[in-house]
Amino acid sequence: MTVIVLTHCPVGLRGFLTRWLLEISPGVFLGNPSARIRDALWDEVRQYAGNGRALLAYSTNSEQGYAFRTHDHKWHPVDHEGLTLIFRPSDRPARSSPSTGWSKASKRRRFGNRAP
Repeated sequence: MTVIVLTHCPVGLRGFLTRWLLEISPGVFLGNPSARIRDALWDEVRQYAGNGRALLAYSTNSEQGYAFRTHDHKWHPVDHEGLTLIFRPSDRPARSSPSTGWSKASKRRRFGNRAP
């Protein structure tokens, strides 16, 4: 089984993929081509994706039972002891040091809402 997901890719690329795969939802293609055809399709997707993103997932004889490849994604596949995991870079800026003191909520819980 092969799944290709396209985001912000040219319409012509979607038309090309419909020759080999079924488009089950906009930008989501599903089929069962041979490994040689799958690799050829992925090469075409990478070449003609333009500014878009693409993801290829396919079944394989591995521990997980599937493998995947990405093109121009922020999330990257990383091999971790034989398992492929997704690395998501943090969008938050790193804090230099943790804040000190009590939060306003914890002060209210601890001391109550006493008015002076």
